[in-house]
Amino acid sequence: MGKTIRARFSKGVIEPLEKINIPEGEEITVTIMEVPLKHRKGSFEKSAGAWKGTIDAEKLIENIYADRLLSTREEPRL
Repeated sequence: MGKTIRARFSKGVIEPLEKINIPEGEEITVTIMEVPLKHRKGSFEKSAGAWKGTIDAEKLIENIYADRLLSTREEPRL
């Protein structure tokens, strides 16, 4: 059985960032995959504006309000 967890390497020790249930003394195999720097920082900022011009925001807002007016739920009885 295999499991992937996040861990941090600090002062020569690999420290799990998630709880793992492994018996004390159990031998395991560790595969190390570095998270590329470009994926760690800035990915969100780089995507800013990527959707600009792909949707008419005013029309979307109008559609949302129009859909709210056409409620299919029964009126609650108090």
